[in-house]
Amino acid sequence: MTKLLFIPGSLRAASASKATARALIAALEGKAECSTADIGPLPHYNADLEDHPEVDAFIAQIEAADGVVFVSPEYNYSLPGVLKNAIDWASRPAFNSCLTGKPCFVVSVSGGALGGVRAQNHLKYILGGVLAEVFPYREVVVAMANKKVEDGILVDPPIIEFAIEGLTAFIKKIG
Repeated sequence: MTKLLFIPGSLRAASASKATARALIAALEGKAECSTADIGPLPHYNADLEDHPEVDAFIAQIEAADGVVFVSPEYNYSLPGVLKNAIDWASRPAFNSCLTGKPCFVVSVSGGALGGVRAQNHLKYILGGVLAEVFPYREVVVAMANKKVEDGILVDPPIIEFAIEGLTAFIKKIG
């Protein structure tokens, strides 16, 4: 079974990103083996740091996955610094990292009307720069996300259905 690693881009326990990841993982039951990475324990990127256990564990999670699903909120018209930090760690060594050639799928969420589309664009640009393979699909955006979370899970059937359509195509391509 295809192994997907979900990377929510928010640290907040009640984040819409985590709620969206939970909803997608639940909808993918039986279609993929899903796990979630916690990027909170990663230190600030510093090339002088070596053999850091949290970094090593995060990189191992990416290496073990057939594909990575980023679920990012939009902070100030871009992706959160904590997510960029995680990508910076995973992108080393440059051009030969665990992200090089790694199939990736991008979802964005926002409390606003645009659903994080600006953050999604920035994230796809960054992933391209680290030579990850971003799956070409229509933008999966969750607008007004905070109003659609109940008991820690995104409740928006049309968006979940649309995202699962894309993720099913993603799984088929990488599986």
